[in-house]
Amino acid sequence: MLLTPQQARALYEHAAQHRYAVLAVNADSPTAVVDCLMAAQVCDAPIIIETSLWQLTAHSFGAGDPMLGIDLYLAQLRALAASERFRDVPVVYHTDHIKGSATVHILTHAMRRKASSLSLDSSAMSAEENIATMIRLGEIAMQEGLSLTLEMEAGVDDGITPLEETRTLFGRVEQRMPGHLALWAPGVGTKHGLGNALDGFSPAAIRAHQELASELAGRPIGIALHGSSGLNVNQLQDGVAAGVVKVNWSSESLLIRSAAAAAYFDGNRERLEPKHPDFKISAMDDGLQRSISSVYVPKVKARIEALGGGGRASDFRQNLDSLS
Repeated sequence: MLLTPQQARALYEHAAQHRYAVLAVNADSPTAVVDCLMAAQVCDAPIIIETSLWQLTAHSFGAGDPMLGIDLYLAQLRALAASERFRDVPVVYHTDHIKGSATVHILTHAMRRKASSLSLDSSAMSAEENIATMIRLGEIAMQEGLSLTLEMEAGVDDGITPLEETRTLFGRVEQRMPGHLALWAPGVGTKHGLGNALDGFSPAAIRAHQELASELAGRPIGIALHGSSGLNVNQLQDGVAAGVVKVNWSSESLLIRSAAAAAYFDGNRERLEPKHPDFKISAMDDGLQRSISSVYVPKVKARIEALGGGGRASDFRQNLDSLS
């Protein structure tokens, strides 16, 4: 089931109240999406599938056109989420790392296509630009009668975000357009990418920001953790206990899939010779993707379980039923 913005907001609140986090995978191919849903289905867990600008414009989706990328990505995700196999998996479609002059245009398109939740990349924005962009999205939603659930971020790669920035950024947006914000992504000592020193990761900062954001909003607000690749299980679980409800996962995910692809080609060199009797079946995309899936799905399952997401899908669906 692909969640509406209202349902996505309910999922984030459910995670905040019950102290678990939903894995958010930057899935940059159709087969990666399928693998994530397979892992979530086995774990009885909700899952967030998110796309950054580079996925939307990539060859597998928009081929340079981010709006087309959103349309094709959502069409596939809707079909999968409505299928008999995956219809009991709560699936969020979330935009991540959308930046540049077309940010509002792209996110408005995503809103109109009923994306579950939205965020933008504020790394090149001033505080005032970040606030103004979020408020503009809220104004468009109200003008067009669209539902909107937002994640707002600070400079997540800039060390520990001061609490005053929560008041300045999150607080001002909540004051101007109450009810739309569901997630707050401050810097808590992590960085995007691999090979970063993560000894500055601070569950204490997570807790302080989560408590303040929830106080400012008057409702449970969870922390979105960016730059989680490289954190160990204990660090992830400490983050969840402190208030993380969404864990972005990209670089490590890509590393797992690319390493599995390299291993497949290395192990099938002879079969990929044109005269080999197994050439065709070895060269087909299905063989490669099944091989990657056999390595990748267990890794996704392990991360879901580490975040406490296992078994939460059934509980959340019951919660939705009681609200309807």
